[in-house]
Amino acid sequence: MPEICRFLGIVIAMYYNEHKPPHFHAKYGEFRAAFSIESLQLIEGQMPVRVISLILEWAFEHRKELLEDWELAERKEQLKKIAPLV
Repeated sequence: MPEICRFLGIVIAMYYNEHKPPHFHAKYGEFRAAFSIESLQLIEGQMPVRVISLILEWAFEHRKELLEDWELAERKEQLKKIAPLV
């Protein structure tokens, strides 16, 4: 799981060979979730509400970079790190 960002105990990653729609994965303690890059919605898993709001705030600020990493993942190229929320 290539990690692209880490902040406040939240790990953001993307996998290679993933299905569409473009999305990213988040891990926080025992919680796991996937979020759509385009709609910024939780599409799979569970996460505390407060953590979801932090993830979505971060994703909104970095949507373009997330889409660029998605394209790199599709080509199986090295993903770029994205700045954390804080």
